[in-house]
Amino acid sequence: MIEINIRELNERINQESSFIDLINIEMNKVIVGQKYMIDRLLIGLLANGHILLEGVPGLAKTLAIKSLANVIDAKFNRIQFTPDLLPADLIGTLIYSQKTEEFIVRQGPIFANFILADEINRSPAKVQSALLESMQELQVTIGEQTYKLQEPFLVMATQNPIEQEGTYPLPEAQVDRFMMKVVITYPEKDEEKLILRQNISGTNPTTNKIISPKDILKARDVVRQVYLDEKIENYITDIVFATRFPADYKLKKFVGMINYGGSPRASINLALASKAYAFIKRRGYVIPEDIRAVAHDVLRHRIGLSYEAEAENITTEDVINEILNTVEVP
Repeated sequence: MIEINIRELNERINQESSFIDLINIEMNKVIVGQKYMIDRLLIGLLANGHILLEGVPGLAKTLAIKSLANVIDAKFNRIQFTPDLLPADLIGTLIYSQKTEEFIVRQGPIFANFILADEINRSPAKVQSALLESMQELQVTIGEQTYKLQEPFLVMATQNPIEQEGTYPLPEAQVDRFMMKVVITYPEKDEEKLILRQNISGTNPTTNKIISPKDILKARDVVRQVYLDEKIENYITDIVFATRFPADYKLKKFVGMINYGGSPRASINLALASKAYAFIKRRGYVIPEDIRAVAHDVLRHRIGLSYEAEAENITTEDVINEILNTVEVP
């Protein structure tokens, strides 16, 4: 009986996910390479999660989310985070109207479907925390009134590597709100040549509107129906528990190296991201390879390393690789 249901679900999701190919075709018109980044944006969008992107300037981060918003016919706002930015610049404020002799609300740029929080770690914690309510609760409080945000709502924050001057590390509570932290690198040499040709030719390809925000909300409901077997659930919890109690998973070398592991939010996001990944691959069920494909992005910002780990040049990537190689695959 279950096999029949899975077969039917597989066929349904294969049909429902056909728009993913169309989105990729449109995105590839304006973005050369960076398929990994586009896939992660789609995972965040379909799984109702937010994305933290880390990379040097000039890697098409802004262009990617702006193009995706255009393809979905959604409202897009870009917010440049600077050291002098105030929370009111983000969420809006109350303004006194002399005409009506009362305070009226002026909504900030956060009221959009897609928000690019550019260089989020250039602003102090007070401004970064202004994003927390909107990211977690999908609402904003101005004065005594609370306002619901439009759905779908996706925050893509970019941050420069911490080594760069003039940056503030993001607080753990803020970082944990992001479903994935994606590290992007420079394009390949062939891709760079194509970027060069496109830009010096003066031709600016544009994207077409393929689907609507309502279609994305429907797709989210379908993504949640992707089948997750109990063995896969056990695999997810084993991976997350290995970040907390490495000795229990034959990883004694990491004892004393990890200050804190993934929170329950890590398990939830690992499950949701793997469902979205399976959906993008047009499959109605999650397999271990889906978990492994998204594990680095979901976990890399949720593992706190100790000074001993830094002294021995152990990175979160090393820890995640070792966990994935050690935890038994169902």
